[in-house]
Amino acid sequence: MVESVDRVSGGVRLRSCSALIALLAGTAACAAAGSEPQGRRSVLIERVPHVQQKRDFCGEAAAEMYLRALGHEIDQDQVFAAAAVDPALGRGAITGDLARALQRLGFETGPVWHQVSAAQADPQLNARFDELYADLARGVPSIVCMHYDDQPDTTEHFRLVLGYDAARDQVVYHEPAERSGAYRRMSRAQFLALWPLKYDSQRWTLVRMRLQPSDDPEPPPKRARSPAHYAQHVMALRDRIPESFSVAVEPPFVVVGNAGGAEVRAWAEGTVRRTVRALATMYFAKPPERTLDVFLFEDSASYQRYARELFAHTPQTPFGYYDAEHDALVMNISTGGGTLIHELVHPFMHANFPDCPAWFNEGLASLYEASRIRDGELEGLPNWRLPGLQRAIGEGWLGGVKELMATTDAQFYADDSGASYAQARYLMHYLQSRRLLRSYYRDFVANHRSDPSGYASLMRVLGRSPADMASFDRELNRYVLGLRYQ
Repeated sequence: MVESVDRVSGGVRLRSCSALIALLAGTAACAAAGSEPQGRRSVLIERVPHVQQKRDFCGEAAAEMYLRALGHEIDQDQVFAAAAVDPALGRGAITGDLARALQRLGFETGPVWHQVSAAQADPQLNARFDELYADLARGVPSIVCMHYDDQPDTTEHFRLVLGYDAARDQVVYHEPAERSGAYRRMSRAQFLALWPLKYDSQRWTLVRMRLQPSDDPEPPPKRARSPAHYAQHVMALRDRIPESFSVAVEPPFVVVGNAGGAEVRAWAEGTVRRTVRALATMYFAKPPERTLDVFLFEDSASYQRYARELFAHTPQTPFGYYDAEHDALVMNISTGGGTLIHELVHPFMHANFPDCPAWFNEGLASLYEASRIRDGELEGLPNWRLPGLQRAIGEGWLGGVKELMATTDAQFYADDSGASYAQARYLMHYLQSRRLLRSYYRDFVANHRSDPSGYASLMRVLGRSPADMASFDRELNRYVLGLRYQ
């Protein structure tokens, strides 16, 4: 701790900001005039908890530290949310963002950007430091943006300034980048060397945000998958994808592509958003358990190339697939959005109906390979699977619905003819046409432990007895034969 300091309380919960300001004013020491070290007395704002930052969240962590000292349980993720930064940018708050967040969280930051003439650097830097010091003496800390260190490739970094030791001429601060970063020190000379941001050789920029409480904060709600969650996810994603790739966040998915930012955003805000909303409205109460990346490649060549480079996988389909190991949906989007919609169904199904058999999982997903949205709901349309199913019915070798529903997952996926997929899809299509599909889903989910195949649920929804199901097979086949695909 600083020797011979005027100590300012920073950790008392108060009922109002006016009471806090009064306390700080009453306990802060008056600073002596002058810009030389011997003209200042030591001062320290005590009992400010230290918080280690998440990646690139130095400003957010600095704000959290003092908010907690004031008795507010507001974390760095909520500070990021208050900054309203697009998480797809894959970064923390920069100065303008952080100032906006602090103001929304009840602080008067004062002027944030200050200009210093390089030719008059020493007196002007000292004058700005005097202002910072005067605030400290009144119990008001500051967040400053400065260079992390004096290395040539150093980054810009936010620190929380909490005190000044006059005996040693040192600045006392919380370092958010390190776990044991509380009440660190650096010489005032070093501080003044690192503080200027020299974007212009003649006019340097100083950044300081006063943490003067003015209003009680109204923090953003805490959420498991907050904007901060997605920002951190995008940062990690950026470590392994080409710099040229574009990213858009469409919860609970992150959409990535090499087709350009406008096109990636269009897929995210169009197909992905509308599909997610429709699936939530029609079937699924819970979102997918994990954040999944949707990779959209603009053509077959890039689809093949990046599937190998990013996932060490050679695609077995020209359209797209789900890579469970990497939590990724990988698409050749030049083939259209049908496969994308199909694959979006699976993580929702897994989150809401993990015991779902393959025939129903793939049947429902396949239904929406060709679809449209009407009144906010997905409607499956006849698609390319229809002609093959009609041939199988005409040739008389297709089994009945009970046989389809009795298949194990391995048996379903082993059918190379595609008939199992098509039969499951058009059973869904039939139920959709009779407005029974959602009722069937709910009944199946509610009763799957006693009816793992879903056959009993189907009979209940159809209002048929076991003896009457053979006639249903014939009715379903007539329905399929009457459909047309162009």
